[in-house]
Amino acid sequence: MKIARLLVAAYLALIGIQTFAQGMQVPTPSPGLMPSPMGGQPLYARACAVCHGDELTGTDKGPPLLHKIYEPSHHSDASFQMAVKHGSRAHHWQFGNMPPVDGLSPDDVAHITAYVRMRQRRVGIQ
Repeated sequence: MKIARLLVAAYLALIGIQTFAQGMQVPTPSPGLMPSPMGGQPLYARACAVCHGDELTGTDKGPPLLHKIYEPSHHSDASFQMAVKHGSRAHHWQFGNMPPVDGLSPDDVAHITAYVRMRQRRVGIQ
C-alpha cells in the first residue's frame, strides 16, 4: 500500500512539474463549491457523452470513464479539470488526443466529475 501511494504521489508530482513547465495552471472550482452529481449529469450529457457515451461506457470517439484507469487514485479530479481546459494527449487508448472542451467552467467540470465519480462507485471503481 505504501508503494502504491508513493507511486501515485510521484505521478502527481510529475504532472505538476509538466504543468508548471508548460505554463498551464490547474483550473480550480469556486471556493466552497459543493459539487453535485445531479448538477453534473446534464452537463455531462451536453459536453461529454458524444465521445464518452451516454452511459460513460465509451464510443468510437472516446474511452469509457467507467474503467479502472479513471479511478481517483490514477486520474485525479484535477486531471479532469486539466483535460477539459487544455485537452489531453492519448496515452491509454487509441482514440487520438482529446481536444479542450469549450464552454465549461471549472465549477461545471467539478459537477461533471462528481457525476462520473458517483457512477464509478456504483460499478465498484473507487
